[in-house]
Amino acid sequence: MRVLLMTNEFPPNIYGGAGVHVEYLSRELSRLTPVEVRSFQEQAFTKDQLKVLGTKLDAADYDCPKELVSPLKALATCLAFNTQGIDADVVHCHTWYAHFGGIVAKLLYGIPLVITVHSLEPLRPWKREQIGRGYDLSKWVEKTALEMADAVIAVSTSTRDDILRLFDVDPAKVPVIPNGIDTDEYTQTIDRSVLAKYAIDPDQPYVLFVGRMTRQKGLLYLLQAIGQLDSDTQVVLCAGESDTPELQQELESLIAELRAHRQGIVWIPEMVSRQTTIALYSQAAVFCCPSIYEPFGIINLEAMACGTAVVGSRVGGIAEVVVDGETGLLIDADISPDMPHDPVDPEGFSARLAAGINRLVRDPELRRRMGEAGRQRVLDNYSWHSIAEKTLSLYKNLPRDQ
Repeated sequence: MRVLLMTNEFPPNIYGGAGVHVEYLSRELSRLTPVEVRSFQEQAFTKDQLKVLGTKLDAADYDCPKELVSPLKALATCLAFNTQGIDADVVHCHTWYAHFGGIVAKLLYGIPLVITVHSLEPLRPWKREQIGRGYDLSKWVEKTALEMADAVIAVSTSTRDDILRLFDVDPAKVPVIPNGIDTDEYTQTIDRSVLAKYAIDPDQPYVLFVGRMTRQKGLLYLLQAIGQLDSDTQVVLCAGESDTPELQQELESLIAELRAHRQGIVWIPEMVSRQTTIALYSQAAVFCCPSIYEPFGIINLEAMACGTAVVGSRVGGIAEVVVDGETGLLIDADISPDMPHDPVDPEGFSARLAAGINRLVRDPELRRRMGEAGRQRVLDNYSWHSIAEKTLSLYKNLPRDQ
């Protein structure tokens, strides 16, 4: 079974959960069968049964509105994937950026198409701020790919429900296969030098946020909660990669204003190494995931694997990963169906986030028990090896053109 994965992200160029998923899935799959990864990055290497070939196109001569460069470049890259020739038994695409490559591969090379849904374009309306009418293109590509795919993998039950509600897809073609975690790599690591590097007081508890500065990740609501946190609770924001300059400026200004009136707010605006992130997870009193849309939320697995209790919004896959009252606390976000993925009562959501964080920070024994239970839940349910085996079994049972 020769497997071809198409993806925007691949190490070391990773900025979101989809890239992490492809990294570990390709590694585990290649222990079972030959795997080729085609990425949007400038890279090429082979290791045992894993081959990685990147295609990084130059868009410098694109004479189009700035916001259209990214979506048009994505389609051009997908066409380049196909001009390079394909010798595979299945093509498996990750995020809409790569879906067009899978569409073309299925049509021209006659191989089954598999899509893993990490997020859904209709549920991310704020992307129009980023790519303008390119958002209409991304929605069209996604819809076309999902409705012609031979299998559409949902990373959570809630994501499966969204797929069936929004697209014309046979339910029999939509299995749930979650994200996973490498529990040997993600394990509690006490490294005080990391705290010293970022001026985090090791003697005071801190709540940690890790994620991009996007509408989806809900950072705004955590920032609005800071004023209601106990005064001795530090806030560590490992936040970068904003969708737009306007959003970047909005969040930076809010952080600056908060820091002017409150001590103990640490902002790390760049991507840090994985080992640094693991050390930050491990030494946090609480990890906070305030997302307003999260099909799975692999960062919660990462925190739980490091033995840290989670305070997360009760949306999407977060509510399937975090067990309320056992591995953390789930906070109602009150998402309006008329205004997708904006809380009905933003101030109330922020207040509930603050209350959940305060509750755990004030009770070291409770958060210790939750941290241990979270680690055990990850060990029991989210092995990458088992996920790779389920994925390979899916490939083998796909219909083939005669």
